[in-house]
Amino acid sequence: MRFEVLREFDPWKGKLCTCPSKYSLQPYTNCQFGCLYCYATSYIRQPFGPKKNFLERLKRDLRKADRTKIINMSTSSDPYPWVEEKLLLTRRSIDLILKAGFKLLITTKGHLVARDVDLLSMGNSAVMITITTLDETLAKKIEPAAPSPKLRLNALDKLRDERVPFGVRIDPIIPGVNEDFEELLKEVLERGAMHITFSIYKAKPDNLRRMATLFPHLKSMYKRGVKIGGYTYLPNEIRMEIIKKIVKVAEKYRDRYNFTYSFCREGVVTGAPSCDGSHLVSLARSL
Repeated sequence: MRFEVLREFDPWKGKLCTCPSKYSLQPYTNCQFGCLYCYATSYIRQPFGPKKNFLERLKRDLRKADRTKIINMSTSSDPYPWVEEKLLLTRRSIDLILKAGFKLLITTKGHLVARDVDLLSMGNSAVMITITTLDETLAKKIEPAAPSPKLRLNALDKLRDERVPFGVRIDPIIPGVNEDFEELLKEVLERGAMHITFSIYKAKPDNLRRMATLFPHLKSMYKRGVKIGGYTYLPNEIRMEIIKKIVKVAEKYRDRYNFTYSFCREGVVTGAPSCDGSHLVSLARSL
């Protein structure tokens, strides 16, 4: 079916992707956060800004879309850029989506998602907030214009207090940079995260150039990597070593905090109901 702003999620036919069938939705083109590791810069060439006539186009799409599919906002352009505070484009989209009877998964680094708990707490929705590190200095280097880790942690508290199901993406885990993620994991679990998605940094030529300016060891490491689905993965022995470490740490806390965890595009199945956190939507009315 042909849509105007909704898209059938297709991770470029990545053979290691285990995402469920869903729609992706981007109210904005490009992103204000300037993360060095961003993969979307390899194919999004337009300048940042809200999409033209977005809400009217979304209304038309919602009339013909499949309500059994979750709408994931967003998968390549963050739905909570700084201008969202004034433009309210994402907030108005949430209202339209939930009133039309759709299920919604929001994936973001934006603390502004906490502003919209009044809408999110009333509908079939869940939130996945990406936090890569608790180190404010490191975060400022790799995510120069994104909200600070502290602001994102505060957003988790608001979601918990308003009973909006949420999880955290510890993504990307960058070898030799933020591999020591155990403290971060404990912090978000203490705040009520119900699902954790882990993902190891996957290189594209442009993001590797940016990353290597700060972390030169990545250039030689990924030069020996493996090409999968348009990305360069770490050499298999290094990648599997990190995956084993992740599993060990996650299993250490799983019984204590009763959470699920998964991997994004790593070809590893953990038994979680979904890899992206979309299963949290079904818990929205039971908290």
